[in-house]
Amino acid sequence: MADLKQFEKQQYLNLETFRKNGNGIKTPVWFAQEGEILFIWTETTTGKAKRVRNGGKVNIAPCKGDGALLGEWIPATALADDSAAAVEHVKTLMSKKYGFVFSLFGLLGKFRRSHYISIQVEPA
Repeated sequence: MADLKQFEKQQYLNLETFRKNGNGIKTPVWFAQEGEILFIWTETTTGKAKRVRNGGKVNIAPCKGDGALLGEWIPATALADDSAAAVEHVKTLMSKKYGFVFSLFGLLGKFRRSHYISIQVEPA
């Protein structure tokens, strides 16, 4: 199992998901860590959510908000879970980590009637 120490105290991780043709798409995202699992909260209609559902192979690295790497890429497996319990769990984790700013994004999502999904990432 890969060491997740490089993700401690980081605000973003760069999530590389893969299209069906194998091309990688890198996206900086907010995340929360619980034990050996990293959690991402995103809208169900995003490209990253679609690519995770199509195949769970991903790469992750800590990064800045613009995607500039702050550590090494590590291979991982991602699982999309849109169950109410999973979405509420990741919402709680993100609220603890990001506070008011995360709550503001959630409020904006309610106005847009967005639906969210939990993506659980575990190092390979």
